[in-house]
Amino acid sequence: MAEETNRDETLDSQEAAEAKSSEKKEKKKSKKETELDLIKKELAEKNDLLIRTAAEFDNYKKRTEREKASVAEYAKAGIIKKLLPILDNIDRATASDKESTEYIKGIELIVKQFVGLAGDLGIEEVAKVGDTFDPNFHEAVMHIEDENYGENVIVQVLQKGYKIGDTVIRAAMVQVAN
Repeated sequence: MAEETNRDETLDSQEAAEAKSSEKKEKKKSKKETELDLIKKELAEKNDLLIRTAAEFDNYKKRTEREKASVAEYAKAGIIKKLLPILDNIDRATASDKESTEYIKGIELIVKQFVGLAGDLGIEEVAKVGDTFDPNFHEAVMHIEDENYGENVIVQVLQKGYKIGDTVIRAAMVQVAN
């Protein structure tokens, strides 16, 4: 009987050990599931944040495009507003007698008014006779051989060119001496 008691005790202790082991495994499994749930929750939060950030960036791009278009339209309107008095004077000139001296004076005043406006806007001419040819600002459409001029010197301006700051609005068409 003593052997049976020892066996029973051994079986009981083995069962107890197995129960403890099983409990530990379940606790580890439960802990892993909890960690996995936390990681899934964190992933969902990060994914949501990413989606919101992408949407905000898309809205930002659309808003800046609208603002750029609005600024461009406002700038155009400002320039056109400054051009309207010149257009009014051109209309008056075309309605007057073309043979009178007043007509010629009127045209000269219109040109002067336009040149003044161009100066106010920062528009500069880019070619004058005697300047050195620069392909960034000039377009050579004719060449001549003339000892009176140096190499690559502008001899004649066929069409004026203009720039604002460093931006060329229109290249000047010029005749260049070689």
